[in-house]
Amino acid sequence: MVLPTRNEVPKELTWDLTRVFPNDQAWQKEFKSVSNEIDKLSSLSTIITKSGSDLYSALTQIFSIDRRLEKVYVYATMSRDVDTSNNHYLGFAAMAEDLANKYSSVISFVNPAILSLSDQNLKKFELQEPKLAHYKHYLDQITNKRQHTLDAQAEQIIAASGAALNSSSNTYNVLTNSDMEFGYTTDNDGEMVQLSEGLYSQLIQSPQRSVRQNAFETLYASYGQFQNTLASTLSGNVKAQNYAALMHGYANAKEASLSQNNIPVSVYDNLVNGVHKHLDLLHRYMKLRKKVLGLQNLEMYDLYVPITGTPSLRYSYKEAKDQAREALSILGKEYLDQVDYIFNNRVIDVVESKSKVTGAYSGGSYDTDPYELLNWTNDFDALYTLVHETGHSVHSAFTRKNQPYVYGEYPIFLAEIASTTNENILTEYLLSKTTDPKIRAFILNYNLEAFRTTLYRQTQFAEFEQFIHEADQNGEPLTAERLNTFYGELNQKYYGIVEPGSDIDKEWARIPHFYYNFYVYQYSTGFAAAVALAKNIVHGTDKQKTDYLNFLKAGSSEYPIDIMKKAGVDMTTSAYLDSAFSVFEQRLNELEKLL
Repeated sequence: MVLPTRNEVPKELTWDLTRVFPNDQAWQKEFKSVSNEIDKLSSLSTIITKSGSDLYSALTQIFSIDRRLEKVYVYATMSRDVDTSNNHYLGFAAMAEDLANKYSSVISFVNPAILSLSDQNLKKFELQEPKLAHYKHYLDQITNKRQHTLDAQAEQIIAASGAALNSSSNTYNVLTNSDMEFGYTTDNDGEMVQLSEGLYSQLIQSPQRSVRQNAFETLYASYGQFQNTLASTLSGNVKAQNYAALMHGYANAKEASLSQNNIPVSVYDNLVNGVHKHLDLLHRYMKLRKKVLGLQNLEMYDLYVPITGTPSLRYSYKEAKDQAREALSILGKEYLDQVDYIFNNRVIDVVESKSKVTGAYSGGSYDTDPYELLNWTNDFDALYTLVHETGHSVHSAFTRKNQPYVYGEYPIFLAEIASTTNENILTEYLLSKTTDPKIRAFILNYNLEAFRTTLYRQTQFAEFEQFIHEADQNGEPLTAERLNTFYGELNQKYYGIVEPGSDIDKEWARIPHFYYNFYVYQYSTGFAAAVALAKNIVHGTDKQKTDYLNFLKAGSSEYPIDIMKKAGVDMTTSAYLDSAFSVFEQRLNELEKLL
């Protein structure tokens, strides 16, 4: 297939960025103006803590510039993303990124200045200036970290050591993205090809078992060759995270990371324990996979091939929009009106074209549309991607319409919930409309794979991440041999009947998320919460639907845990996990009968 150039893509299938800035000249004018205003912000450091009115005025000026900068950044990066060969917009994006870095540096005085105020002085300021109530939750988020914040000089020393502390992570990225080369393997046509991570993700789904096996062994042979170096980079990264947590008075790195969003450690622990409680369901699914594939031994390279085949479910972009709209209509008129606006006003950049970034995302800023980037493929995955990204976009639109700028974004802990809720609503809709047993089995298996790769697999990663941090904290060296042993045992615990002893024990070496500081658990908690929410929306009451819409409008106006409680999911308990696993079991039961 020959991809079209950007100029050859029909206009109606591109997003309209003139609603962000009418032309490049307008962007350049605003860029210059914002840059000049950023230079002036440093003068606020001497007055921000003088009085309540000074604090309010300073924060208002800072957020005003932040808001304008966000719009400048969005225009530049989105213009670049649709054609990364366009040097003009590559230059714009580089300028915007430099400006964002400059802004971050200039306003670095804000948090230390606020923390220099005692709780008593801050309350006094709030009485002096009632308008500070606008920033109440924002200020609480900063002052709640008071006991874990050092004096200004110590914080500057730790900040200055950032480059050194991040060197292990940087080395990992350079090694795995630039220097490491994979060997050769055979593709589905029997041709010899050099493996890459992208090609591996295709070959591991091959219906030919020898193709899957060769790709698997070739990939891990490369990682095995560098396993000692990769153990060293991972160990260095863990030590840096443990050091930062220790210096700031946290019990461990997990507590330090979760505290950024005020997430109780119990949420993490409940996740791991809840998944352990339901590993029997994953083991049942593995037995079904083994039986349907007719294998004597189930290997890790057998887990990604579709066990139901691939039915000819094809969707044009228009057909997918119609399906998505019908599925999401259960959320009511307000939600559907926003979907219609996104679908019908050039908010989505649809077509795959030369030099366009791969994948999909939802973006935009507080003062723009919630733009979506797609690379349309006319298949079942494309339909789910459209529904997923539209979930993000409606979440963003509702937040921006209902919250002031300071709370106009939502934290990472909540980010995947709206999008994955949409996916689960779509699954419910398709199952309610599908009677063909082959297609029904495909949809069920598609959903069970989402459970396996997100709820189970990401929790497995989270459990490994906790182990490596605890091992380092206890003085245990993180050698390749120790990492291989623990990961292999953990993998066996999760997958049960899968044959032990394969190269899967080296999988830790290729997971970049282990360098993200307790990030992956949020994929699992978000997925489980989304399953529970979709269940409430499709089978529940009008109040539960309203509660969900209010969640979409909350942004970051409260702590994530409190927002989710109001949405109907208490993530400090295991009830939402049990609800999600009940859906998994129900669908596994049906798939077992169908197959």
